[in-house]
Amino acid sequence: MIQYKNLVLIGTSHISPESVKEVKKIIDEIKPTYVAVELDKGRLLGLMGKKEKLKIKDMFKLGIKETLFIMFGSWLEKKLGKMVGTKPGDEMKVAVREAAKIKAKILLIDQEINITVKRLFKYLTFKEKIRFVGDIVKGLLGFGEKMSIDLRKVPESELIEKLILQVKERYPNIYKVLITERNEIMAKRLVKFMEKNPSEKIVAVVGAGHESGMSEIIKGASS
Repeated sequence: MIQYKNLVLIGTSHISPESVKEVKKIIDEIKPTYVAVELDKGRLLGLMGKKEKLKIKDMFKLGIKETLFIMFGSWLEKKLGKMVGTKPGDEMKVAVREAAKIKAKILLIDQEINITVKRLFKYLTFKEKIRFVGDIVKGLLGFGEKMSIDLRKVPESELIEKLILQVKERYPNIYKVLITERNEIMAKRLVKFMEKNPSEKIVAVVGAGHESGMSEIIKGASS
């Protein structure tokens, strides 16, 4: 968790029960005017059960490869979530519900998922695609570097930095689209709200991998 001016930035694990408790506790204690979440409108509706599953026409509009990528990511998160007894995105759902309890306004600060995935496939090189598939196969077969990670907890900052560095080295374009670009977008949207509402408390809930990078951008832009 990082505090800066009128902002509290919480880095979470999307499948960690510990993250759910932390988000609820901080929002209950701070009682912010705004609660920002790492979601777009479509993902928020889907998370809260207010949107139908992806339809065939939507798949063709987005693209078959892009749709399969989203479906695989969703499946993987659900699989990991079952291992620790939680559902992917529970911490975001709790943030939205706790905000409603205290009548705080929800800020959707992330880029639309369709844009993110399209940009990912636009910049992803053939080499990165092959490497990505290879790493998945190795992981499923139990090969590759072993790391001791407790999925029930939010990873320590040192481990997060190590994992992000590995992504940056092995998949520079994935890092660019999923981390760097979204850090910029979410951080700048938060800065805008901070400057417009300097006396109002804001709690932002984002993935742990975004916390450090967003914090640097926010402090640099609003210093």
